[in-house]
Amino acid sequence: MYNNMLKLVKIFWGILIFLIFWQGLVVFFKIPEFLLPSPILVGDVLVNKYSILFQDAKITGIEIILGMIFGSLLGIINGLLLQIFKSFRSVMLPMLVVSQAIPIYAIAPILVLWLGFDLAPKVVMSTIIIFFPVTTAFYDGLRQTKKGYLDIAKTMGANNITTLFKVRCRSALPALGSGLRVAAAFAPISAIVGEWVGASAGLGYRMLYSNARMQTDDMFGALVVLVVMSLFLYYFVDWLVRKTIHWDNDDLRKKC
Repeated sequence: MYNNMLKLVKIFWGILIFLIFWQGLVVFFKIPEFLLPSPILVGDVLVNKYSILFQDAKITGIEIILGMIFGSLLGIINGLLLQIFKSFRSVMLPMLVVSQAIPIYAIAPILVLWLGFDLAPKVVMSTIIIFFPVTTAFYDGLRQTKKGYLDIAKTMGANNITTLFKVRCRSALPALGSGLRVAAAFAPISAIVGEWVGASAGLGYRMLYSNARMQTDDMFGALVVLVVMSLFLYYFVDWLVRKTIHWDNDDLRKKC
């Protein structure tokens, strides 16, 4: 409890120092509002335009959460398939590399053209971005199961399926947790890019709308909300991983 309170105090002081530095920078150099609004102006936007930002944040949040769920599930399933089927592995691994070699900015207009301006293209983009780190982390964890654990399972008469789910999967869960943390950090990016390409609502749309009208304070307000959402998502996933995967490979024997 004391450690958590100490962390909150450190975060509070860090934010306060950053805001003071930001305000001092604007005042000292007399930076125009359309280039860099002061934190006071941004705070005013957050208070007076709360309802608009809340509606945009809700839409972007739905896109991020759905992409996180679908991308994680597909990544886990794909990791299992890569481990089980060698023929699938030889085909899928190059496709995984290609899917990440193509910039998301390049496929975003195509997805909007195919799927329209609603929720679907943003969710698909989030799924594609999240799918790769989850798949690679989980598959690496499955491959790197300690040989001693596999030998014990074989000695005890476990078949391939039992060994996969009882030994390999448990051994791979810490690696999967790392992949989920990376996915949580990248998840908001794809949703925002999708809204930049084509949308009528959401934080990405609000940022473009405000930028086109030189309403920089509104744009920064949407950016602040996005940052808060991103931090919350990451720390929630990190907390969930630490609560559910609270062992490492050294004490796997105790869990089997």
